Amino acid sequence: MQQHFRMFAAYNRWANALVYDAAATLGEEELTRDTGAFFGSLLNTLNHILVADRIWLKRFTGEGEAPKALDAILFTELAALRAAREAEDERIVAWVDSLTPKALAGRFTYMTVTDLRTISQRLAPALAHFFNHQTHHRGQAHAILTALGKPSLVLDLIYFQRTEDGRPFA
Repeated sequence: MQQHFRMFAAYNRWANALVYDAAATLGEEELTRDTGAFFGSLLNTLNHILVADRIWLKRFTGEGEAPKALDAILFTELAALRAAREAEDERIVAWVDSLTPKALAGRFTYMTVTDLRTISQRLAPALAHFFNHQTHHRGQAHAILTALGKPSLVLDLIYFQRTEDGRPFA
């Protein structure tokens, strides 16, 4: 199970880099245009993914900043958001690398953001949700990019698996 989550942490970093590379080709108006996605614009969607990751990492580790709202805007400029995303991805990879089978089988307790309930659950299923949530919203980011006329990105997990940490096998 450890290797499974290590793969998802590395995949997350790889896929985020592809999305941010594509986002960097957009102008300010395109980045902030409300396209009808759940969080409106690409910039807001990318902010939400970072917000949720920080909330979950605070729950998992007890460390770091945890925004108080799921729609918080942490950064209004893509370059700053990307730098924070890259740092968070490295934090995710390092934390997942540190997990033991005992930790993955264990429980953790946290307070929800939306309705302030205390929840206790096993770590491994919550970690599966964590990575699935990122994939879900990266899919929305991808849809926004294609709606803005950008070429479709290849974000499928199998393409990552055919590389070594995002680099083609030699």
